[in-house]
Amino acid sequence: MWDNNYFSGNYMSAQAPTKQIKVRYFAILREERGLDLEEISTNCETLEQLYKELSNRYRFSLEASRLAVSQNDNFAAWTDPVKHGSTIVFIPPVAGG
Repeated sequence: MWDNNYFSGNYMSAQAPTKQIKVRYFAILREERGLDLEEISTNCETLEQLYKELSNRYRFSLEASRLAVSQNDNFAAWTDPVKHGSTIVFIPPVAGG
């Protein structure tokens, strides 16, 4: 009835494939995360889910609605799927002068 994934804490990975990705942070997100690039594993299906997961983990101050997102150097929609091996960039608003 129960499988080993449930007991090992890998229950989500039994349902959604794990993707290896790079995440790049700029401006305030870099300050809040404490670095500008990291490689992570995720089971998130969409870019929005990924940002929510990271925001909860690192307590980002910006909501997704205030950001742009890109995947592999192309602007993306929050509903786009997270692709294995991709580089994701969360782009905060920029003030200039």
